[in-house]
Amino acid sequence: MATTADFRNGMVLDIDGVLWAITYFQHVKPGKGGAFVRTKLKNVLTGAVVDKTFRAGEKVTDVRLERRPVTYSYTDGELYYFMDAQTYDMIPIAGDLIGEDQLKYLKENMECEGLVHDGNVISVELPQFVELAVTQTDPGFKGDTAQGGTKPATLETGAVIQVPLFINEGDVVKVDRREDKYLTRVSG
Repeated sequence: MATTADFRNGMVLDIDGVLWAITYFQHVKPGKGGAFVRTKLKNVLTGAVVDKTFRAGEKVTDVRLERRPVTYSYTDGELYYFMDAQTYDMIPIAGDLIGEDQLKYLKENMECEGLVHDGNVISVELPQFVELAVTQTDPGFKGDTAQGGTKPATLETGAVIQVPLFINEGDVVKVDRREDKYLTRVSG
């Protein structure tokens, strides 16, 4: 058990059997009435975000999630299969639990992090930075812009990002998947 004084970003709470991660919290002491804590909570499984207010000092059930390395193997259309690096078990996870924002960067043999609760992998997190090959982009021509311009590029996983004009098909680029942002060219 923990109290609202223990809140920190990333802390996971068990509220009515559902796991919620704290993404934001603020202690408020109004002029009248008792103090309270305003929070934004993200559902660990679905990614849904809700606002919730707790009374100051209220007891909550905190949960410790373990992180374990897993490797993406394949998909059968609706389930995505990951191999647990410790036990070599295949772990099926539904696509909606992984999230569209992550799936567009997922490729075979990618090393990911599994979130473990009660001995079971309940969700998967991709690395923040991924390296993917550009499969389709228009050629960039010298003199197109005075400053660095960008153009859309389709990556090997189907994701589309903006890249500098000098990037060509076949180049491998490093992408910050959380911001859908090109970082650098890895090889070309």
